[in-house]
Amino acid sequence: MDALSEVLQDFRLSGVIYGRCELRHPWSIAFPEQQLLRFHFVSQGPCWLHTEAEGWQALNEGDLVLLPQGIAHRLASAPDVEGDCLKSCQITKVGSNVCEVVREGDGATSTLFCGSMALNAQALDPLIALMPPIIWGCDVAGNDPIIGPLLTAMTAEASQPQMGSATVLSRMADLLVARLIRCWVNCSGAATTGWLAAIRDPHLGRVLAAIHRDPGHNWTLESLAGVAGQSRSIFAQRFSAVLGEGAARYITRLRMQLARELLGQGHISVAEVAERLGYESEASFSRAFKRTTNVSPGVVRRSNSGRTDMNFGF
Repeated sequence: MDALSEVLQDFRLSGVIYGRCELRHPWSIAFPEQQLLRFHFVSQGPCWLHTEAEGWQALNEGDLVLLPQGIAHRLASAPDVEGDCLKSCQITKVGSNVCEVVREGDGATSTLFCGSMALNAQALDPLIALMPPIIWGCDVAGNDPIIGPLLTAMTAEASQPQMGSATVLSRMADLLVARLIRCWVNCSGAATTGWLAAIRDPHLGRVLAAIHRDPGHNWTLESLAGVAGQSRSIFAQRFSAVLGEGAARYITRLRMQLARELLGQGHISVAEVAERLGYESEASFSRAFKRTTNVSPGVVRRSNSGRTDMNFGF
């Protein structure tokens, strides 16, 4: 199995909220900036997308846009529609993570299927950071024979809902997002340095997949070189040349990133986080965390202990 496939097999979505929307013109919905992956699929128009960088862009029927970093944006039935109509919509929960969003009226109907999600696969974090703010599904459909038919199937499912349609749409969305990410990687050029170059490298790719799969393992230069199938000196030199830092520093940064995410949940103790990430003691973990982040793990945990669920826009 290639390294990218190993990374994508750990693809998990958490905090997922899907919304099937039937909105009568005029309507406008604002999506604030959040550290979430968002997508919008247009089954029936009209629909316009606005971002600060690109301004207003028309979305046609069958179009899908993916916003990997969750930048602030707005959807509307026309560029001149102001305000946010979400509060006036009827929102009905369908299942645990899907809702129906309806705005009544006499204008033209827009049918959308939208999703907000967190990626619970830390191996993807460096990849997401490299992706553009907006990816148009139609731009990459020609490079993946499945995306086109999948968009067609989603159009049919969204426009003619039947029993279980919400669940079917959410499953299609999971697959579609994974394939869009993979397709973007395959079409993003042949970089010679950085994370993309490393994940494509037959030696380094195996190492990255192994590290992200088990970041708490007691990784040594010798064990990593063994995964890469190279000598220690050749591996260390190649890793630093491609990724711009040594393997030990890369692993520490990854562990601290994971630690922030775990501590941010508020219900996991510092000692438990230390054990998960392979530290012999809470004290050694706390020292490493503060050295890397300039703040103690206890402060991060306490600041998030009363956190409420994020607003996913539905």
